[in-house]
Amino acid sequence: MALRQPVEIRDAVADDAAQLIDLWEACAQAAGDEGSETFTQPTLWRRPTESEARDAIAFNATSHHRRLLVAFVGGQLVGAAAVDLTTLNPICMSKVVIVSDLQVDPRHRRRSIASNLLAVISAYAAEQECELVLASAAAYAKDPARYLTKLGFNQIAVLRAIPVGKLNARLAAKASGSRETGRLLAVRRSLRRRASVGG
Repeated sequence: MALRQPVEIRDAVADDAAQLIDLWEACAQAAGDEGSETFTQPTLWRRPTESEARDAIAFNATSHHRRLLVAFVGGQLVGAAAVDLTTLNPICMSKVVIVSDLQVDPRHRRRSIASNLLAVISAYAAEQECELVLASAAAYAKDPARYLTKLGFNQIAVLRAIPVGKLNARLAAKASGSRETGRLLAVRRSLRRRASVGG
């Protein structure tokens, strides 16, 4: 029986960009192979250029309390997880760690990669005196959702998404159909009728 190679975990650097793109691509492809088409939505996954990935890694590294952890086995990048330190809600100081984008190369699953990443995250959460570790997974990512459930993560929220342009259009349409707008239109019609009768 072959011994498992040790897993090395560290914070991502710009030079990891190409391997991270390949990891995300492999995970998106695996999700597609499970029969889900959701990952093809451009807002959820599109292959970035290496330059864009480097810029994103640098941007996230400079954000307050945002980390991107990467896992290596034998020098190959096989897993990643994004970690945010925040408060449970905006008006209390109960700190939490939010784990997102937990990715494990499909060829390296069931080899404790995710467990090792989560162990580092749990230690970080304890160090930061967090009360909870929250995890989000894409709707199409069935394996991560099952894995998190097995570990004891409970569903406490639903994350929904909409493109900015579509949201603005919907809000504008809603505003134009509001009661106040309806009343204003009724007053204008009434004034027009009076003007036409009086004229």
